[in-house]
Amino acid sequence: MLYRLDDLGHAVRYLYGALNHEWFRIELRQFIVEAALKRMTTIYRSPNSVVLAAFLFAIGALWSPAAEPSKTIDLWPAGPPGANADTAAEHDTTKSTDPLIAGKRVIRLGNVSKPTLTIYPAPKERDTGAAVLVCPGGGYHILAMDLEGTEICDWLNSIGVTGALLKYRVPSRPGEQRSAAALQDAQRAMSLLRHEASELGIDPKRIGVIGFSAGGHLAAVLCNPGKERTYPAIDAADATSCQPDFNILIYPAWLTVKEANDRIAPDLIITANTPPAFIAMAENDPVRVETALFYAAALRRAGVPFELHIYPTGGHGYGLRRTKESVTTWSERAAEWMRSRNLLERR
Repeated sequence: MLYRLDDLGHAVRYLYGALNHEWFRIELRQFIVEAALKRMTTIYRSPNSVVLAAFLFAIGALWSPAAEPSKTIDLWPAGPPGANADTAAEHDTTKSTDPLIAGKRVIRLGNVSKPTLTIYPAPKERDTGAAVLVCPGGGYHILAMDLEGTEICDWLNSIGVTGALLKYRVPSRPGEQRSAAALQDAQRAMSLLRHEASELGIDPKRIGVIGFSAGGHLAAVLCNPGKERTYPAIDAADATSCQPDFNILIYPAWLTVKEANDRIAPDLIITANTPPAFIAMAENDPVRVETALFYAAALRRAGVPFELHIYPTGGHGYGLRRTKESVTTWSERAAEWMRSRNLLERR
């Protein structure tokens, strides 16, 4: 007796579920396997061979290592503005008692005093030329460097986008706006991306930003149209624009002022020149869903294109890690939005 597609498909689906969280990071992995299997009509004659073949086929078809950076850029070779030589050493502040996200730990990087920009180029076979500056969250106290950083670059690479991971200064400095140092780093990073677009193989007119939680606030402030650079120019890179071409905000924080009936935060400027935005958040997010709703309403009043997704549950701080919550599928919607705006067309 021959075992046909139905048996192999069941085996692949079973193995896919077991391997999903640990090995495979590319979007629509199951679809790719099953689509490939449609071209197969028969397989080995024993049930054990079917399972083994399915396992090997799934590995061979889908295994893709995590994105590897091509270069790391020191944002401030002579030292960042207002640098304090007495800062503590940078380190992962995660404790054994900290909660897991989707069963995995999170790197909570603290005491960042030397900001950098790490480039994760899109694979050549999928490269669209688009790029996104990635701003992890962490309350301007730490940076969730894997959950909202390297894992996001993996996803961007999977849809043909170069990821540029921003390691900005935290914690915020006493006596300054919480985003002051981080905004300098983000502006500098965006200008460097545009200035070096040709070398990096990216389109200087398709460079966006994505931010999570506090990183979402940083991304929104970075998108302020006509915003003056918050540091003195230091080289030719600072002559290029530091405003993103599009903006992706995932469970953003501090976009509105609760005590003022959720008016837009004073450090945000929204006009018709604000970049188009994609926003996703859960209704039960402890940061309060109003921050997304009122920000979207302000975009609408200004005539700025946006797409808003509010999910009933899911909380805060899930990154791309899939759970039973539908909010953790936001990346599929974001990719669709980018395609709808022709941001993922190969040029």
